[in-house]
Amino acid sequence: MNILAPSILSADFNVLGEQIQTVAKAGAQYIHVDVMDGIFVPSISYGMPVIKSVRKSTDAVFDVHLMITEPVRYIRDFVDSGADIITVHVEACKDIDETIRDIKACGVKAAVAINPETPVDKIMPYLDDIDMALVMSVHPGFGGQKFIPDVLDKVRIIRSYYRDNNMDKDIEIDGGINFDNLPEVLEAGANVIVAGSSVYRGDAAANTKKFLELMR
Repeated sequence: MNILAPSILSADFNVLGEQIQTVAKAGAQYIHVDVMDGIFVPSISYGMPVIKSVRKSTDAVFDVHLMITEPVRYIRDFVDSGADIITVHVEACKDIDETIRDIKACGVKAAVAINPETPVDKIMPYLDDIDMALVMSVHPGFGGQKFIPDVLDKVRIIRSYYRDNNMDKDIEIDGGINFDNLPEVLEAGANVIVAGSSVYRGDAAANTKKFLELMR
């Protein structure tokens, strides 16, 4: 199943709850929540209090993407704030196996992300244990970057692995996705689509519906 996950990093934070409700009512199944610590990535975004506050605005799945160093320290806090899926970066964890176990022990789905420059080999050992693989199609930490098409080879390799092993698991892609490159992204095998500025620039409800139409 194809799933749209609008990234609230591109929303208007003055009316964040309303912006989340807008895309959820328009049909977006996930809300993508980017957490950045200023260490693993240059930018700083928001943390548990903001997530806990906007959690009240929708029943949509909160897809929480932790771009933070050693996220294992905060797993329970993010779950308690309302995360349904927690994604950690293979590059940011000393013990990725322990981190995955901790996420699952909290009763939510576990996902692992890799950056554009990280070889796909780095995520392959964890594919059996995680619920979703996230392939970054921009360098994490900033919104509005241009899509890096070379990462689609990683998506194809991961999707091929899942098919060969009869696993129907999610592959998420995040960064620079728009109406023009969406078809090639879906064709490569990604089925969870993160879109920020392409959703929230202009009419968020109309953009959400257009994405969903194309994804069908």
